[in-house]
Amino acid sequence: MASDTIRTLIKDLGSKVGEEVSISGWISVRRDQGKMVFFDFRDRSGTVQGVVLPASAAIETAKECRSEYVVKVEGKVNQRPEKNRNDKVQNGDIELEVTGLTILAKAEPLPFDMSLDGYNLDLTTELDHRALALRHPRLQAIFKVQATIIDSFREFMKANDFFEFQAPAIVPATAEGGAEVFKIEYFDKQAYLTQSPQLYKQVVMTAFERVFSVNKVFRAEPSATTRHITEFVSLDAEMAFIDSWEDVRDMSEETVRYILGVVAKKHAKELEVLGATLPVMLERTPTLSLTEAQEKITAKTGRSVVGEKDLSSQDEQDICDIIKEETGSDFVYVYGYPTKQKPFYVYPNPENPEFNEGIDLLCRGREWLSGGRRINDYAQLMEHVQKWGLDPKTIEMFLEAFRYGAPPEGGFAFGAERMTMQMLGLKNIREATLFPRDMNRIDQSLASED
Repeated sequence: MASDTIRTLIKDLGSKVGEEVSISGWISVRRDQGKMVFFDFRDRSGTVQGVVLPASAAIETAKECRSEYVVKVEGKVNQRPEKNRNDKVQNGDIELEVTGLTILAKAEPLPFDMSLDGYNLDLTTELDHRALALRHPRLQAIFKVQATIIDSFREFMKANDFFEFQAPAIVPATAEGGAEVFKIEYFDKQAYLTQSPQLYKQVVMTAFERVFSVNKVFRAEPSATTRHITEFVSLDAEMAFIDSWEDVRDMSEETVRYILGVVAKKHAKELEVLGATLPVMLERTPTLSLTEAQEKITAKTGRSVVGEKDLSSQDEQDICDIIKEETGSDFVYVYGYPTKQKPFYVYPNPENPEFNEGIDLLCRGREWLSGGRRINDYAQLMEHVQKWGLDPKTIEMFLEAFRYGAPPEGGFAFGAERMTMQMLGLKNIREATLFPRDMNRIDQSLASED
C-alpha cells in the first residue's frame, strides 16, 4: 500500500514552517554534536539541515546512518534562531527537526571526500568514479548549465521557425571526408558512424527551409588533447533563402547571444559554485577574414602565419587575445578559408574561388562554431564531387535533393561540450562531457589494457 504521506521537495520547505513534512533523498553530511545528530539532506531540488534530538524516536537510526545513505525523513520545519541563520545557502533560515527516519538504501564508505570544500580529485580519478562524482555540486552545476545550453538552442531555433529533425547515426558515406571515421559492419555492407548530420540537414532543408537537429556525432581522431573527444553532441542548423554567408553569421550570433542570456538568468548559483564568468559578446561581434586574422597575429606575435591554410590552436588563442585587447569581445568570427581545405559542399567566393564562404566562431582561444554558405547549384555540386574524388553513388540521396531545385542556403553547428567548456572556463573538455569517449576511455580508463 502506498504511503499516505505526501513527499515535499526540499526547495519547498521554506513555505512549510511550523508544519509536519516528509522528504526523501540522500545524506550529504552527518555530524555528531554530543547527544544530537545533525544531517545535511539533499534531493533533486536542493539541500536542508536536519537535526535529530536525543529524545527523538529516530535517534538510534540516525546513529547508524552515514554519507550517501538514501533515506525517508519525517519532521517539523522550524525557523532557525537568528544567530544560526545563514543567508548565503539554500534554506539557511530553517531547519528540519527529525521525528522519523527510514533507511531506504545503505552506502559503502566513500572512496574520497564528497564535500564541496574537500572535493579535490584529479580528472582521471573523477572520471574513473563518474557514477559517484556526478553527485557532487560542482559536477551537477556543469551539467545543469549544459542542459540549459541545449534547451535554449532548441528554444531559439523554434522561436525562429526552424523545424527539428533527428539525423541517422549510421550513414553510408562521410559528410566531412577524410579518414577520421568509425567504420562498422552493417549486415553485409560497410557503413560509418556519422561525423555530422550535415548532408541530412541540407536534404531536410530543401523541404522545410529552416531546420535544426541535436545529434550525437563521432570523430575517430587519434588525438588526446584537452579539447577533443570521440563522441559529442552537435547542435546543427540550416537555413534557406539566404543572401550571403553574413546571414549565417548573424543567425549564429543571435543564437549564441540568446543562449548566454538564458544561462546568465537561470544559473547564477551554478556560475558561483564554478567560479565562472560568462564570455562577453558585444552588440556586433568582430569579424575578420582568415588573411586579416593572420596579419594581426603576425604583427602582434612576430610569428609569420600569413598564407597558412588554417588557424592553429596557438593562432586561435592569439587572435582571441588580440580581439579581447582591442575591443573587449571574447568572440571573433573568422571567414574565407581555402576552398580545397573544406568539404565539397562549402560555397566558393565567386570573386575569388580559391577561398570559400565558410566561417568559424572563436571564443577564449577555441573554436565554438563552424558553418557558412553551401553550394546549392547542382552542376557546381557535381563539379566539386568530382574534384574532391567522391563517389556520387554514396551520396545519391543528397544529390537528388539538389537535382530538383534547392534555394541559396547555409548553416552552422556548435559542439555542446566545447561550448560548455569555454563558457565555464574549464580546462578539459572531458569535464564538460557526462560520459567521455576518447582514445583511452570507454567509461573506465583503457590504459591498463593497451
